Amino acid sequence: MRQFVVEADGGSRGNPGPAGYGAVVLDPVTGEPLAEAAEYIGIATNNVAEYKGLIAGLKSARALDPEAKVRVRMDSKLVVEQMSGRWKIKHPDMKPLAAEAATILPRAQVTYEWIPREKNKHADRLANEAMDAGKKGKQWEPSASMAALDVPAAGPVGDHAAGAAKARAAMSGSGRTAADAPSAPPVGWAAPADLGAPATFVLLRHGETALTPEKRFSGSGGSDPMLSAAGRAQAEKAATSFSARGTIQAVVTSPLLRCRETADVVAAALGLPVTVEEGLRETDFGAWEGLTFGEVRERYADDLDAWLTSPKATPTGGGESFATVARRVSTTRDKLIERYRGKTVLLVTHVTPIKTLVRLALGAPPESLFRMELSAASVSAVAYYADGNASLRLLNDTSHLRTP
Repeated sequence: MRQFVVEADGGSRGNPGPAGYGAVVLDPVTGEPLAEAAEYIGIATNNVAEYKGLIAGLKSARALDPEAKVRVRMDSKLVVEQMSGRWKIKHPDMKPLAAEAATILPRAQVTYEWIPREKNKHADRLANEAMDAGKKGKQWEPSASMAALDVPAAGPVGDHAAGAAKARAAMSGSGRTAADAPSAPPVGWAAPADLGAPATFVLLRHGETALTPEKRFSGSGGSDPMLSAAGRAQAEKAATSFSARGTIQAVVTSPLLRCRETADVVAAALGLPVTVEEGLRETDFGAWEGLTFGEVRERYADDLDAWLTSPKATPTGGGESFATVARRVSTTRDKLIERYRGKTVLLVTHVTPIKTLVRLALGAPPESLFRMELSAASVSAVAYYADGNASLRLLNDTSHLRTP
């Protein structure tokens, strides 16, 4: 009996917004793409697009061999868990799509596996190609596919291995495979010692606001609260600590009031100007702004479940996904690294941007965001070297807040 791997993805630019899906059928031994499917589907939610991608992938596999065993790999925890029967399907838009997907092939022939988003690049690229085509009033065509460029060049069975490298080389027209390519730069202790001074970002979370002790969602789409008395005292203690160290050479802040107030206190103690950087703002939490986690669970359970399991899911009401924030933060990071090469810079920002910078520095998966603790006015630090490597030097230090 033949075996296939189906990787599928879907996206919505707005949730709901312009949406599309992508799916690829792979040979599990060589990793060679056997079939691709992608389509712009108009205005839809992220979850609908994910299910549409699953359906297209299963249909493509059935067209190749209706008796084949299929291993579905997706970065949507929601779809994987629902199709595996472990989660109930409550949303009325999801039920008919899940029912359709379940009838394409016999249940005994299909298994489901969750994978991190970075391992689903082929399908993700297809979905984005479909959305880009739809934006231009066109439909995606297989001849335009560049998705194999995002497939890993080598790895164990199921990670596309040599066949994907050949596909990528063929599509790029170079004729070269990964074996011909120069090796990646060394990481960590193996890196060359003489790289010059890194750009060091000292990451200061803003001080408390009235919402902080109550653990309410407070992003860039809410009331923009000011520092509380406790928060201002925290900012002053941070200022005293940084002044004593004497290492900060520039101060950059999120545009939100709580960060600007924190930055102003520290900058005044250091005698430095403050630069406002839009890319450092907190996530927009949409309709969840000002609510506790429990209140969101009570009112928007399905949306919260999706948000907790997929970095591409957005909060209710058109907030930002973690994937969107990661793109914004990484663009800002690169800009600031270029601007402050060899310098130590204080970035006054929020929980999600700081966690994202740490996650990206470590090469950790998106779910690691939920495994970090960041206290109000805590300090973290990441150094960025000339060879492109990053080093996490500090995380959630609050020792300066314990001084009398």
